Amino acid sequence: MRTVAVVGASLAGLSAARALRQRGYDGRLVVIGDEPHRPYDRPPLSKEFLAGTLGEADLALERDDEELGAEWLLGARATGLDRTGRAIRLADGREVRADGVVVATGAAARTLPGTGGLAGVHVLRTLDDARALREDLARGGRLVVIGGGFVGAEVAATAYALGLDVTVVEAAAAPLAGPLGPAMGAVVAALHTDHGVRLLCGAGVKGLSGERRVTAVLLEDGRSVPADTVVVGVGARPCVEWLEGSGVALDNGVKCGADGRSSVAAVVAVGDCANWYDPRTGGHRRVEHWTGALERPAVAVAALLAHGAGEPGVPRPPYFWSDQYGVRIQFVGHAAGADEVTVEEGSTGDRSFLAVYRRAGRPVAVLAMDQPRLFTRLRKQFGTAS
Repeated sequence: MRTVAVVGASLAGLSAARALRQRGYDGRLVVIGDEPHRPYDRPPLSKEFLAGTLGEADLALERDDEELGAEWLLGARATGLDRTGRAIRLADGREVRADGVVVATGAAARTLPGTGGLAGVHVLRTLDDARALREDLARGGRLVVIGGGFVGAEVAATAYALGLDVTVVEAAAAPLAGPLGPAMGAVVAALHTDHGVRLLCGAGVKGLSGERRVTAVLLEDGRSVPADTVVVGVGARPCVEWLEGSGVALDNGVKCGADGRSSVAAVVAVGDCANWYDPRTGGHRRVEHWTGALERPAVAVAALLAHGAGEPGVPRPPYFWSDQYGVRIQFVGHAAGADEVTVEEGSTGDRSFLAVYRRAGRPVAVLAMDQPRLFTRLRKQFGTAS
């Protein structure tokens, strides 16, 4: 390959660029990013950056002495892929021709219909999102977080520490029931009530009120929750619309094999937009976590440079962590399908424990709250045994 294009200047894109050079690729390397920023770390956006304890320079992912020899096209949005001409079309009319393509365009935050243009309403996905939200949180007052997932929970915890009056609205019976299951999701979500944050579960959102600026969140049951600022944390959609009509199979992202290969030769996908096949579960799964964006690009790049040769890789079980109210939450594996969860160290009441999820007696996931050493040991065993 004489030219490889990485579409997406995120952690996954940067990890792919690094992997290319580490595997000896010395050809032309083009990194295309739709944001104007160099690659930056996203997890602190909902925590330290939002709280003002980290600055923008602290978010940089590139090392000071790092030189990838890449061409950086930033503020350039990809709009199409011509697989016949091996060209990536950009919104500004340019084309980038490449022999190999790494798709790392990530995911975009979902929004609430009809809320566009209403001041005080935010999503949190990008650095620019975090800048705007931080400015609004500095006003103080009442914050309503719609969606009790990890990003929403972290924003709530950060805002609480900043002195805001915080309410979390969650449509499900328990926050985090999807990734953790209802029982453990409720345990982790109790961190909110421990700190005086209001948690409204089983509450669907009908809409927002306000003329120029939001004043309240309207619930489907008729209640109205006053709000000076609203954060919408209702998930994300993979940014793959630019690949429609290219021949790349799409299904909740780019549908890939266990090594990141797409349905089109010399095109692989990594990060939040990639729906990889998982041999452990026998199905495809899109992993939206930092560790996957760091580790999986090396597997995909190896497949890209091998031109179809070699055995498909087996991705490690997904791992993620979250910091809320000073508590470290860590999880590895897949909670879906587990038929039992047992607490094997500590106590849920003390908010310090380790729990193992099992299916037919076999461990499939591990959850820990404030048990980092024990979790790290079990995670290593879990990664080799699962």
